[in-house]
Amino acid sequence: MHKFTKALAAIGLAAVMSQSAMAETLKLGFLVKQPEEPWFQTEWKFADKAGKDLGFEVIKIAVPDGEKTLNAIDSLAASGAKGFVICTPDPKLGSAIVAKARGYDMKVITVDDQFVNAKGKPMDSVPLVMMAASEIGARQGQELYKEMQKRGWDVNDTGVMAITADELDTARRRTTGSMDALKAAGFPEKQIYRVPTKSNDIPGAFDAGNSMLVQHPQVKHWLIVGMNDNTVLGGVRATEGQGFKAADVIGIGINGVDAVNELSKAQATGFYGSLLPSPDIHGYKTSEMLYNWVSKGVEPPKFTAVTDVVLITRDNFKEELAKKGL
Repeated sequence: MHKFTKALAAIGLAAVMSQSAMAETLKLGFLVKQPEEPWFQTEWKFADKAGKDLGFEVIKIAVPDGEKTLNAIDSLAASGAKGFVICTPDPKLGSAIVAKARGYDMKVITVDDQFVNAKGKPMDSVPLVMMAASEIGARQGQELYKEMQKRGWDVNDTGVMAITADELDTARRRTTGSMDALKAAGFPEKQIYRVPTKSNDIPGAFDAGNSMLVQHPQVKHWLIVGMNDNTVLGGVRATEGQGFKAADVIGIGINGVDAVNELSKAQATGFYGSLLPSPDIHGYKTSEMLYNWVSKGVEPPKFTAVTDVVLITRDNFKEELAKKGL
């Protein structure tokens, strides 16, 4: 009987300890600006995976505007969260977000977009995890050069259509990285033709590409550089309008998700592929860093560049997107 009582006591103690552990489960927020986008859904999915692996609860909140962002921080504080990861709907909210988080003694890591202050200057004091723009641009240039060689093009009658948007820091670093990589591989600088776009979408890039093509009638093959899938697609559409066949054009975008319709077409186009970034890494890594900061006092670096990208083409895009839950 005595043994039975002791066993019951042990079970009771274990239950109390278990309840106590449950009560003390660490809560961390993960706020995103566009929850309907597959990119952010994948970030959330892998934030949850980090929570499962490391033993914390992820509170996921959509923050499409400034008011909802500040309300979400209040809500997190009320639920006992110790910090949050955020992709802000507006980088200029940075100062307000940081001030509110400090008021609640919460840690903040920003993902995908850097905070800027009221004067538009980057807030380097807030840990940031984002794609490494220059390195990803360089990979674009390397892949373009590689595919050009594979097709056996004569470099003397090949041109680079570099659709630029230098007023945007990320765009400038991507396209500059791409052009630098092409030059480093041996592509002649004088055959790299820059043209600014008024907007980073298909119509803007289409207009920019058209204006360039008429100036260089001697070019028989085109490599297309742009800061995202849509600028490259605009360039491809421009070459089609000027009579270039798909076999004489190589465009490689950046983003992947916006390339799916193009890569799904029955006939190949000049849009060869896209560099697919890693929302899975962004979601998991930021959550893990926040957990280590809150629970172990390990402060994350001020900037973590994510360079993991996969080249998706007509041959592999379905498989690669599925791997990332996109």
